[in-house]
Amino acid sequence: MKRTRSLAGLPLSVREALIKLGGDLSIARRRRRISVQAMAERTFTSRATIGRVERGDPRVSMAVYASVLFALGLADHLVELADPSLDELAGDLDLDVDRLPRRIRGPKRPATVATGNSPRR
Repeated sequence: MKRTRSLAGLPLSVREALIKLGGDLSIARRRRRISVQAMAERTFTSRATIGRVERGDPRVSMAVYASVLFALGLADHLVELADPSLDELAGDLDLDVDRLPRRIRGPKRPATVATGNSPRR
């Protein structure tokens, strides 16, 4: 499987949250008496992918997690994940959403200086 830097840099707390989410989704599926095969069909994925979701695999796309939540009737919780009104840090900074910049740019890079060692064409 392809390794990414984002996976290697995944904070432990995020990894643990995904594992908990996967376990919670497994419990919710079993409480509803939905088989893994039926869940796979409802979410247009494979049984293996449902297994990965229920183990909290961070390589599974957010869309698949959202589809599983929808199939379980829990998709309403998605709209609150990054709700600005629930953002404690922004509340502390008293930031008005309407006055936020559209884009945040990083620092400007200094112009590179030609060394004159470039090969001629």
